Amino acid sequence: MTLMIGKFSVIKSITAAIACAAVFLFVPASSQADTSNDLLSPGKLIAGHAKFDSDCAKCHKPYDKPAQVGLCKDCHKEISKDLDEKTHFHGLMKEQKECRACHTEHKGRDANISKITESGFDHATTGYTLKGGHLNPKILCKDCHPPQKKYRQAPVKCIGCHEKTDKHKGNLGQECTNCHEEKDWKTTHYDHSKTHFPLTGKHIDVKCKDCHLKEPYKDTPMACVACHKKDDKHKGTFGPKCDDCHNDRQWKEIIFDHDKKTKYPLLGKHRTTKCVACHKGDLYKDKLKTDCNSCHQKDDKHKGKFGPKCESCHIERSWKEIPFDHDKKTKFPLTGKHKDEKVKCADCHKGDLYKDKLKMDCLSCHKKDDKHKGNFGVKCEDCHVDRSWKEITFDHDKKTKYPLLAKHRTTKCVACHKGDLYKDKLKKDCFSCHEKDDKHKGEEGKKCESCHHEDSWKKVEFDHRISRFPLTGKHSLIECKKCHATVVFKEAKSDCYSCHKKDDIHKQTLGTACENCHNTRDWKNWDFDHDKTNFKLTGKHSKLKCMDCHYTPVKKKIAMPATCFYCHEKDDKHDGAFGQQCDHCHIGSSWKKITVGGRLWND
Repeated sequence: MTLMIGKFSVIKSITAAIACAAVFLFVPASSQADTSNDLLSPGKLIAGHAKFDSDCAKCHKPYDKPAQVGLCKDCHKEISKDLDEKTHFHGLMKEQKECRACHTEHKGRDANISKITESGFDHATTGYTLKGGHLNPKILCKDCHPPQKKYRQAPVKCIGCHEKTDKHKGNLGQECTNCHEEKDWKTTHYDHSKTHFPLTGKHIDVKCKDCHLKEPYKDTPMACVACHKKDDKHKGTFGPKCDDCHNDRQWKEIIFDHDKKTKYPLLGKHRTTKCVACHKGDLYKDKLKTDCNSCHQKDDKHKGKFGPKCESCHIERSWKEIPFDHDKKTKFPLTGKHKDEKVKCADCHKGDLYKDKLKMDCLSCHKKDDKHKGNFGVKCEDCHVDRSWKEITFDHDKKTKYPLLAKHRTTKCVACHKGDLYKDKLKKDCFSCHEKDDKHKGEEGKKCESCHHEDSWKKVEFDHRISRFPLTGKHSLIECKKCHATVVFKEAKSDCYSCHKKDDIHKQTLGTACENCHNTRDWKNWDFDHDKTNFKLTGKHSKLKCMDCHYTPVKKKIAMPATCFYCHEKDDKHDGAFGQQCDHCHIGSSWKKITVGGRLWND
């Protein structure tokens, strides 16, 4: 029985297939593709995709399942953008899956393929976390997400939902969160310190509407007088800038700092004087004079001879207290006996303090004490001090370009300065004074200091490094007379060969420029690098002695050809037939080894 049923099923299937094929054959060519798609479709698409029922290629690519994601993104461009920018629900998903993993199609027109339920949905996954009043159970999803719009079209700014409840009518902008909080619309947190008018003092306790009488708030005046004009006891004579003197803690508290905010700091008794005692008119229009004499002319005991600048000597604590500092406030500080003897001001300032300019040079007062009879000029203070006339402090080292060293230090001034100190310019070179002591008779020049020292004429400390022949190696240990046979030192020659001719074991075959190979450390220690010449020593050449090649005496420099033929002419078995450039075929390591075309060839 089972077998019969099976055969029947097979026959039925074959019959159906033939019928389908027959139908397919007689269907017009234009609709054959749609008919085949309908036959192969596993089920109806949702209502939103119904227009693609017969267009499988819109969502599927033959034999390429991964391509399906790209086809989805081609249609759903907003979601594609979210994925690329990692925003909104799809872009913020922790695990990115293929679209079909969540949105399975072909389940019928009314199927829900979004798999999102309002109950338990984590709104934070969309990038917009619900907080405060938005978590109230009474608020439904549809309140923000109308059925006729997509979820993503819901506004994210407060004004999008609460525009109708905006009492400010848009005058304060659309950023409601600047003042309001999500937990309660009436709870505000506006930070007034971020405005041009921070709230301090008693302003903190004032309600917004007490100052902001009308919209918009930004038009509210910030000047104190706008609100406190009735409190102005000065009747406008002190100007509209109340905050220059008063503060918002207490109206009676005055914080004006006369010292910092004006050019006239209040000191001494001026500090306890009331403002109106000086400012009797308009504070800004009536410019008060700041000199003492304008107020204290009647107190001037000098009868104007010391000028109107009373503050130069007197202070505000007491008129009789005189703290004038002659050292700091004049160009003539009182020191030594000028200060110890307590000379009175009137002893020097006998006339008008400002008109009669007193001379500050010593000679004007002490000309009778000048033992130099004017030869040393009028600047007595250059050498003498006011502690004692006999004390001389002139520092020749610092104040002149000729420091006194050794025996020069104990020499008396008049021993050198015999004429006028300033007019007669003394020469600073040694030769001008010590020409008679020159044993070199001028042959070594006039710069005696190059070798001799002030301690003793016989002490010599010549630095040979400043000459054309610096002493290095063993030369630094040799006595001067070994090289300088006469006192005319410049006659000594500086070339090596002049002194070391007897040491030339090469018999001049390597020239006279000994320094090319030898150095001053040791005659036997030579470090000539032949590779730096035009002929590098390679192969058997590196084992040869210098004399093997250099056997002909030369005058100064070595000048011999660097060709092989110059030395190996006798070894030329070709008798010159192959030219003189032996190195084209032969190599230095072995004469018998020959290179042809750059490759070694054994004969």
